[in-house]
This record gives sequence, structure tokens and C-alpha cells, in this order.
Amino acid sequence: MNKVPNSRYERMGFKPTPELRGEWKRRFDKEEPHVAVLMLARGGSKGIPMKNIKMLGDLELIGWGIRAALDSDIMDSVWVSTDHDDIAAVARRCGAQVHRRSSQVSHDKCNSWTAIDEFVRNHPEVDIIVHIQATCPCVHPFHVQEGVRMMLQDGKDSVFSVYRRHQLRWSAPKYGMQTSPLNFDPYNRPRRQQWPGELIENGAFYIFTRDVEQQGVLQGGRMGCLVMDSDYSIDIDTDQDWQLAEQRLLRFGYHGRAPKKMKLVVVNIDGTLLDGHVQVSSTGEEFRSFKSTDIAGIQMLQRNGIEFRVVAQGESQVQKELAKKLSLKLEENCTDKLEVIDSWRLELGIEWGNIGYMGCVIDDITCIKKAGMSGCPSDADTEVQKHSHVVSVYRGGQGALREFCEQLLLKCGVEPTLGDTNGKNEKFMAASHIFQKEHAQMSSQPEMPS
Repeated sequence: MNKVPNSRYERMGFKPTPELRGEWKRRFDKEEPHVAVLMLARGGSKGIPMKNIKMLGDLELIGWGIRAALDSDIMDSVWVSTDHDDIAAVARRCGAQVHRRSSQVSHDKCNSWTAIDEFVRNHPEVDIIVHIQATCPCVHPFHVQEGVRMMLQDGKDSVFSVYRRHQLRWSAPKYGMQTSPLNFDPYNRPRRQQWPGELIENGAFYIFTRDVEQQGVLQGGRMGCLVMDSDYSIDIDTDQDWQLAEQRLLRFGYHGRAPKKMKLVVVNIDGTLLDGHVQVSSTGEEFRSFKSTDIAGIQMLQRNGIEFRVVAQGESQVQKELAKKLSLKLEENCTDKLEVIDSWRLELGIEWGNIGYMGCVIDDITCIKKAGMSGCPSDADTEVQKHSHVVSVYRGGQGALREFCEQLLLKCGVEPTLGDTNGKNEKFMAASHIFQKEHAQMSSQPEMPS
């Protein structure tokens, strides 16, 4: 990798002086210390099996840290230490070099330091180790740039990431004794605005010199900490953490140098735009409901030059009228959604990576897997939720589509704003209210989403 030294330091915001280079010579026995990223990714993870190469959004878990490290443009080398062939293959594809970890440091009882020590002993050229943890995928290039700057310019021997927390802590009562406050006075409770809070390790990264590592620790000598915003501070250990990370990554993850370019969004209309229920009057008239905010989401995409189309497994006059009012292309009686969308892809001259897809049932999974960005409502089938990049907090027909549209625009580098709709949204807001009024007067018969 070996970046041009001067440009490396410019990216960190300083220019080395002769005195500073002399200090590096004393500390590292060279004027250009070798800075290496090391990520640990063994194949025997227990909480979430093979989590290191499980897809998180549109990238494997270890890929997020590798991408941030490479795009920082300050590293001499980026490594993944693993004992598993599949993880090694993914690491190389993402741009990292692979250190084949021995079985002696790959079992459950080994801590991180033992695996790091093996790497350090096998790579004597490395002077500063940037240990990015794969389970903290919201690390950005600017985080590691600042951490390494603190090592080189400020003379720190170790730097680690933290976040600020404002929580009042109490001791756990033992042997019948009462609990007691640990970080505040109950008679003088601090106001949040007047209390700086506490710094808590978030596990995102640990940076240290070879000398510190050889003491058997990752933090030592002249220590410093980098305070990361809590939005970037997530550590994946359980399935619940994984779901939270999927949501957090879309807004706070590092998605590479260029924003994603989405050209087409397709939804399975029933269960996403419509709520999946059919109301039938005594005269046999059919009613379905939707939420006006979802219409606003479609309009946001259209104003940003993104084509919006819909597919439906069945046929309905309601969905025909809705598509007509919104000027949307509609494919009804769709038995092969993948084939239809692929024909649209060829028509528009785009790739699947330029397509967003939102669905809710098992039949949608093939399209969800192919799309560059995918989503589903909170009431979608469980398997659909597992494969979707975005799982909305809202149900189908109740705001889920709006949330997906907003997240998609954010990933494209566009701030989602409603702007001027020339009264169009008001028309659909009224229509939505009419549907709700009719809903109260009619007996309902739920219909499975198409």
C-alpha cells in the first residue's frame, strides 16, 4: 500500500517537522513508521455463527472496517487475521491482506491480545497497530485518521475510541447491604447540561505501538482517547444488535467515497404502499387504504430523478387508479417479479445495483437479494426481514414506504425533504382520510399481501 508520506500526513491535518521526524526516529528507529490496520476474524464465532462474513447491509461485516481503513489513505498495510478460508477470501476481495492465524490462537479461550501478538511477531516491519474491531461497523476514515494523528503528532503510545454517556450509576447490593451511588451525589443530582458525563469504551478501535503490545496490553504508556459520537458507537454481539446495526449503518455507516446511485425503485404494492387489507361494502365495492406520508416518499424520489414503479401479484381497480394518479408504471398479475424488473432494468440501461426494492412476502426475496438497496415493513415475513437492508419500524401501508424512501435518498447522498408538491400531496391526504372513513363503516376481510 505504502502511501506517499507527505500526502498521508496532509490527510491527518499536519506537516511533519524535522524535530517530529527526529522524535519518530527515537521512538520507532525510523523516520517513517509503518502503520498497519489489523482486524481479527476467526471462523468460530458463537453468538452469531460466521458473523464476520455475514451480510450487513450491502457488505460483509468485516468489509465495513476494511473499507474505512483503505479509504483513510494513511495506512501502509491493512490486514485481516483469520483461520478460515471463506473469511480469508472475503477479506482479499475487500482489499485486505490475510494473516493466516494458527490454531493455537484461534480457540474460544484466546483473547484478542494473543492473536495480535502472533501477528506482531510475524511482522517486524509494523510499528503502529490500528486494531479495528469488525463488530463495530460504523467506523469512518476520519476516525482512524484522527487516532493515528494523535499517535504521530501528539506523541501518544496508545489511543482508543470512546463515547460520552450521561447515566447515573448505582452499585449492585451484596449480602443484604443497600445500593449506593457510584458517580453522583443524590443530594446534588447533576443536570445533564452541567455534567460532562463519563467516557465509555465503545470497542471501535485500539491503536498502540509495538512496545505497548509487547507489554501484554493494548492500552499503556502515554494514553489518549478519541471521543466518537454515540451514533457511531455500536458493537454487535447478539441478533438484536445486528438489527440495530442495519438501521444505524444506513445513516451513520461509511458507504465509500461516492454515494450510491439509485435510478429505479420498485415495490410490491400490496403490503408496502397499500396496507394489505381489502374492505368490501355490501354492494361488493372494494376499498383499500394507504397513508399520505408514503405518497410523499414517492414524490421525493421522483423529484430527485428516481423512477418509481410497482408490481402486483393480483389485479385490482384500486391499484390501477392509484398508479394512474401517481403516474406510475404498474405490472399486475406478476408471477415472476424478477423477470419483470430485469426487463425494466434493460429498458433503462441500468444495473441491479442501481435498483431499490421493497417487498413483504417470501416471493419478494429473490428481488430483495438482487437489489442494490432493499427494504420491508415491520410486519413483513420473517425471512424477508432477514434479507432486507432496511426493516422499517412501521407496518405496510402505514409509513414504511416513506421511511424506505428517506433512507434510500440518504444513501444516495441526498437530504430527504418534501419541498413543493404543488398541492399533489394534499389531494392524496384527503383520499387517505376518505379510505379511513370508509374503513369504519365496512366489515373488513384481510387479504394476504401479494
